[in-house]
Amino acid sequence: MNLQLNKKAQNVKYFLFSQYLADGIRITLAIILPSVICASLGRLDVGILISEGALCVSIGDAPGPVQHRTNGMLYSNIFVFLVALLTGFMNNNFFLLGLLVLFSSFFFTMFTVYGNRAASVGTAALLIMVLRMAKVNSPTEVIIESVLILGGGTWYMLVALLFYRLTPYRPAQRSLGDCLHETAKFLRIKAALYDTKTNLEDEYRKLVAQQVVVNEKQDAVRELLFKNRELVKEPTRTGKLLVLAFTDVVDLYEQIMATWYDYPSLRKRFSSTGLLDEVSLLIKDIADELDHIGQAIQSNATYRKKFDLLPALEKLKIKIDELSDKNNSNLILKKILINLRNQGEKVNEILNYFNDVPSERRIRTSSDYSKFVSHQKISIAELIQNLTPGSSVFRHALRMMITCGAGYVIGKLLPYSNYSYWILLTIIIILKPGFGLTKQRNFERFTGTIAGGLIGLLVLAFIHDRFILFTLIVFFMIGTYTFKQLNYIVMVIFMTPYILIFFNFLGLGFINVAEERLLDTGIASLLAFLASYLLFPHWESRQLDNYMVSVLKANISYLQKLSDLLYGKKNSLEYSLSRKEVFVSTANLSAAFHRMLSEPKSKQRNSREIYEFVVLNNVLSSNIAAFIAGIRDDNQLYSKEILQQVKRSIASIEESLQLLDKNYLPPADAIKVPAPTKGKQSDNPLFEQLDFIHKLTTDIRKVTRAIYVEEVPSS
Repeated sequence: MNLQLNKKAQNVKYFLFSQYLADGIRITLAIILPSVICASLGRLDVGILISEGALCVSIGDAPGPVQHRTNGMLYSNIFVFLVALLTGFMNNNFFLLGLLVLFSSFFFTMFTVYGNRAASVGTAALLIMVLRMAKVNSPTEVIIESVLILGGGTWYMLVALLFYRLTPYRPAQRSLGDCLHETAKFLRIKAALYDTKTNLEDEYRKLVAQQVVVNEKQDAVRELLFKNRELVKEPTRTGKLLVLAFTDVVDLYEQIMATWYDYPSLRKRFSSTGLLDEVSLLIKDIADELDHIGQAIQSNATYRKKFDLLPALEKLKIKIDELSDKNNSNLILKKILINLRNQGEKVNEILNYFNDVPSERRIRTSSDYSKFVSHQKISIAELIQNLTPGSSVFRHALRMMITCGAGYVIGKLLPYSNYSYWILLTIIIILKPGFGLTKQRNFERFTGTIAGGLIGLLVLAFIHDRFILFTLIVFFMIGTYTFKQLNYIVMVIFMTPYILIFFNFLGLGFINVAEERLLDTGIASLLAFLASYLLFPHWESRQLDNYMVSVLKANISYLQKLSDLLYGKKNSLEYSLSRKEVFVSTANLSAAFHRMLSEPKSKQRNSREIYEFVVLNNVLSSNIAAFIAGIRDDNQLYSKEILQQVKRSIASIEESLQLLDKNYLPPADAIKVPAPTKGKQSDNPLFEQLDFIHKLTTDIRKVTRAIYVEEVPSS
């Protein structure tokens, strides 16, 4: 019970010091202050317009380096202003406004070509279009109101940049702490694999899912650190510590990934000794220590080590030595012991973040670090290239245009047509490129609206004091913008009462507003669902081959780096890049696989085989990492037979790759596959490890062939 309470308390601390809450408070202040100040001066109408501009530009302020956030907010201001003008001028004409809806929904959805930040800018422009559709003004009023909206967006941009200048390292610290928190969760799932009371199949699935989360967190930290010129070109002490700590976190994650064993066999052999459960507890202690470190970095606090691993390892070693050891049967337990010690050392290296003594370690150059992050070029040519039915972005943009057009017409047919913009707003938010994501957003939006509507109605039924209601608006706003990136359904639950109370402040009947919002949400959800299923649908099963190809290529590259090490060629930068590509491609495949499982059964294919493919590649990369960790610091030359075994594994993966990608041509030296080596080499522990790696590549080839054979008749 105490352990669970401590975990809950730790999670609460992470939330309170998270970037999510910090952003939620900052965004709320930037949006609500103009309305409060103008209301005190008797011009609430002006304040609402300024707040609208701030609200829209806040969407373009996606997490990331300050340079990119500045660009996102700047372009959001430009497009929001232009769209506000166009909408205002076309508001009095049903057909012109309809054309604007069609064009804007297509054009701004195409921004997805340039990545998530550009997509956020497009959403900001669509949001102001929807918000300005409800009011018909004279040309002069349109210009004045558009300028006020631009002023609100500029105000938000200045506030956001001011917060960054005052606390330049806090976003990176919070992001790194969050990454450590999720890495600790990953480590606890690994601990459960040794726990004899858990179900291995369930833990494997959790592990694959958590891998996706850890990869997302690592990518977020990379963006903040490696695209920040101040941190990697002329780093201060804090900047250097952040970069080094993150490097240690990635190294630790590799160590965790490298510890993969035949867990069913382990349990069969050692469950009766109780040693596996002790190993599980030790790993949980390491995870707890990692969690505490992450929380301290996130909250910018000092930290002293709470758990000393070495005494616990010594006790475990004594127990392992006491077991009868026939034919080196306990060797696997000793390997686990060494891996635990290595993980403990990596955790101690992360603790150097809190040392007052400057680190002697050097960080890489900014050009080296730039290779670890993606770079999106903004060009008209790329947009034009995607204007083809073969582009998934183009099909999604068409789907969005048709659905928004239908929503616009239906909204105008409703008796409260002036306020039916909620249909379009809901479509824009919940209609996603894939069916699975749209289905999830549909459910979350509708459920959240009902729950939030009930909360709002109860609040308005029993609370009539305007000061308390205003305080609740601020509370619900903070909740809305805090959970915007964190949990969509919770965001909707906060957003709905905030809107109902706000409309009550404006003198509108909140019961009618609640009924209209629920009906609009239902109509929009139905339209989005039908569109994602019927209009140029994007099924994950058709995209999985691309993700599988990426994983195979990443593992081939990883094996080639292993081959280079065996040849005596050492390049830490190339190795780190190859390792990162393995992590990213594996996480992308896992995420796509889980999205496929949320789609209709008739649209899924080979789910069991693809899951096996995911797990086998995971095990493969873990074993490659373990092998590399064992030889990376050696300077010895390895035999020809050892090198040939690696080449055989590469050739086996390349055969799998050729099944999925007919255009793939292996290098010339891979055409001739070395023959299997026989004799005394099989007694070499390194050869045994490589033999297991080759067996994994063979299993991957078999499961790939099974998927490919079933695929041919349906193609």
